Amino acid sequence: MPVEFLNDDQAAGYGQFMGEPSRAELERSFFLYDTDRGLIGKRRGEHNRLGFAVQLGTVRYLGTFLTDPVDVPWSVVDYVAVQLGVADASVVKRYTEREKTAYEHAPAGVAGA
Repeated sequence: MPVEFLNDDQAAGYGQFMGEPSRAELERSFFLYDTDRGLIGKRRGEHNRLGFAVQLGTVRYLGTFLTDPVDVPWSVVDYVAVQLGVADASVVKRYTEREKTAYEHAPAGVAGA
């Protein structure tokens, strides 16, 4: 994506989290709507549902997917896990066990976003 219109600091930070999102940012980008939940519910396994949901919010927040889809601040994972009723948010670490999963989920996340 062209970034010529960004200043140097903005370009350096593009596509990555620059610290913890605020509560308002979490609510704006990582709140799961009914349509989101429909997409998330199609994923097998708690770790896949949580990982997919984190990716969905990440693309809303950053405008892009991360190379490592779970390289997000832990507050993001916790916020999404609570909404999904996931008691142990650390299951998200299993999301990248199968390398292709995150890449297969990305188009579905964009279509639903």
